[in-house]
Amino acid sequence: MRTYAYPATFEPADDDTTVLVTFADFPEAITEGDGTVEAYTNAADALGIVMLEYLRRGRTLPVPSTGEPLIAPEPDIAAKIALLEAFAASGITQSELARRLGWDEKAVRRALDPWHATKLPRLSAALHALGHRLVVSVEAA
Repeated sequence: MRTYAYPATFEPADDDTTVLVTFADFPEAITEGDGTVEAYTNAADALGIVMLEYLRRGRTLPVPSTGEPLIAPEPDIAAKIALLEAFAASGITQSELARRLGWDEKAVRRALDPWHATKLPRLSAALHALGHRLVVSVEAA
């Protein structure tokens, strides 16, 4: 099972309320928040954007380093990342994926577009067609 959680570093910024967040595994992912709660939310967003951009450019995602706290992208973004990785590893064409799903090729192109918002049921169906199962879990923070 693959999770997309990476350790983040939270540190105070120049003022009393701003929290700066960085990721050792993704030096491009830098964000901040007005307090810890906003910093966590922004960190998940920043991480997801950078991960999608890695995949869009054909780069592989790094193996997560060790550390706490772990931050993961939002579930729909994590599912999109999983689909992009599964499709790249499958060796099949977009046409073949469309045939397996019974979808129009345009719908498959949209599902494989990192920047196109795709609903979880469609991502789950596409993952299933590639031999994967989408699992959502909840952990203590």
